[in-house]
Amino acid sequence: MDLQLIIKSIMGLVVLLGLLIFLLFYMFPEEDTKIKKKKVVVKNTNTPDTSFVSLKKVIKNKKSTAEELTKALDLIIKHHGIITKKTAGRSHADFDIYMDVLFSLCRHPNANKNVIINFDRSLANKNPDYKSDINDAITKGLESRRVS
Repeated sequence: MDLQLIIKSIMGLVVLLGLLIFLLFYMFPEEDTKIKKKKVVVKNTNTPDTSFVSLKKVIKNKKSTAEELTKALDLIIKHHGIITKKTAGRSHADFDIYMDVLFSLCRHPNANKNVIINFDRSLANKNPDYKSDINDAITKGLESRRVS
């Protein structure tokens, strides 16, 4: 008689477990869909990255087109165009970053004269103290282009 009672108890527990699983999955599916909806909602932002590092990467990338170069240079002028003032007639250390950009631009295979001249004029207009330094950097960059 003890064996029959144990078997009936196990069968009752299996039925109860099945009923609870049914209630869990089929009676409350709304919680699962709410979680899925929250995961699906993603904001799309089409604003370009305007950090100086990412714009510099575009210029250093040899596969960038002339249009991509123009956009990157326009964003540099717009967001990072002002160089720290000269102190005691010497260029600020920040100018070295712009000199690297000018060299990379002059040596870029898809950079044409219009792109280089527009960037030169824009940067010189925003930073009149550095006009001669900018011209020297462009001259050196163009001369290094001829060598290679």
